[in-house]
Amino acid sequence: MAKSKTVFYCTQCGYESNGWLGKCPGCGEWNSFVEEPSEVKRGKKSGAAEGNLNGIATNSSGPLRIDEIDSGKEGVRDSSGIGELDRVMGGGIVRGSMVLVAGDPGIGKSTLMLMISGHLSLSAGRVLYVSGEESERQIKMRADRLGVKEGQLFIYNETSVDSIISQIDQIKPSYIVLDSIQTLEDDQLTSAPGSVSQVREITAKFMRIAKILGITVFIVGHVTKEGSIAGPRVLEHMVDTVLYFEGERHLSYRILRAVKNRFGSTNEIGVFEMRDSGLCEIENPSSAMLEGRPRGVSGTSVVAAMEGSRPMMLEVQALVTSSPLNMPRRMCAGLDYNRISLLIAVLEKRAGYALGKCDVFINVVGGIRLNEPAADMAVCASIMSSYRGIPLPSEAVYIGELGLTGEIRTVTNIEKRVNEALRLGFTKIYLPAGNKKGISSPPGGGELIYVDNIRTLSAEFDSMLKEGE
Repeated sequence: MAKSKTVFYCTQCGYESNGWLGKCPGCGEWNSFVEEPSEVKRGKKSGAAEGNLNGIATNSSGPLRIDEIDSGKEGVRDSSGIGELDRVMGGGIVRGSMVLVAGDPGIGKSTLMLMISGHLSLSAGRVLYVSGEESERQIKMRADRLGVKEGQLFIYNETSVDSIISQIDQIKPSYIVLDSIQTLEDDQLTSAPGSVSQVREITAKFMRIAKILGITVFIVGHVTKEGSIAGPRVLEHMVDTVLYFEGERHLSYRILRAVKNRFGSTNEIGVFEMRDSGLCEIENPSSAMLEGRPRGVSGTSVVAAMEGSRPMMLEVQALVTSSPLNMPRRMCAGLDYNRISLLIAVLEKRAGYALGKCDVFINVVGGIRLNEPAADMAVCASIMSSYRGIPLPSEAVYIGELGLTGEIRTVTNIEKRVNEALRLGFTKIYLPAGNKKGISSPPGGGELIYVDNIRTLSAEFDSMLKEGE
């Protein structure tokens, strides 16, 4: 009996090797090789050689000069019916594109896809929703809960790629949803569903269908415990758009973020709230994030952060307490740990705060991930407030980046941040001194306080402490 051959694949980039390697030559990742059965070689008359996929003609007319190419329907965008999603994707869904949607289990990926499918089936044409995880009855139950009842929406419970392509030839949909890519199986491959070779080859097949036939394909992907998309890293390179659905399962808010977008910006985010009736858009996330903010309590501040072109008011909380440990704890949620360590070091060295024997806990309320350095002054204000036990003014907003020498550096989009703060009723806005020239006209109804160094902000705490006495 012939021995079955196996090959080794890198789970990060898909590099193939006959033997196990500690370090991948393709991407440089360590311990990323897994063993799988080798693929069945295709004959000369395979679908790829004939220029078709299960009878679907995919022949190309050859190279074209760029001025001879008509963008046609590939340049048209369709509205998903969800304004937050359209914002993230750059104004709508581009026809003929391939979109990968990834997120933790139970975060709401299938709910989002079914809501999009229901709207597109009414406005943009036929939609084929392929599910390898749920039966038609289960999907129908969710559709009834979401209010998706009419339209040209076809549900297909199947994992075989050949059967799916056959149904595409019969139904001729404008949109396809694959939920999920890890459950699909190509019969021409001997490896198990979800393996590196299966995911790579199946994605390549549907990419050809999307580009040549002009069908928009949505792929739902699983994520690993490290937070990366399961399967080869080449999957993210093949698709046009990669969307991450983020949020804590025990919290109602969900964040949709584009980490790759060939048709728009990757800085925009969409904010949703998970309810019994499905995902609801949060059109004014600033008010939602500040709802229930405590007043007259130390250790809480507000920052005007930028998420793409949208300013968002976020609450930053800090708790500083004496530590019985030789090595005090530093914990943060929603912020980079290394950045917090840097800010604490600057406060100790430049402002004289003895935080070396204190536990410091930082939290961004609402489950939002705050990455921009413009939040440095708000974080420092929260730490100083909690350390001294002095409540910050409830009408104050802190915007600025902190340097290693204690200087407060300028930030971008200062007028948008200031206007958003004033719109929500904040009257004291602490800004970097370098941003003074960036504001064309002083806004009415608010006081702008320019800060050049962290010691200047610390001096305000000294004056507030004296007033309290």
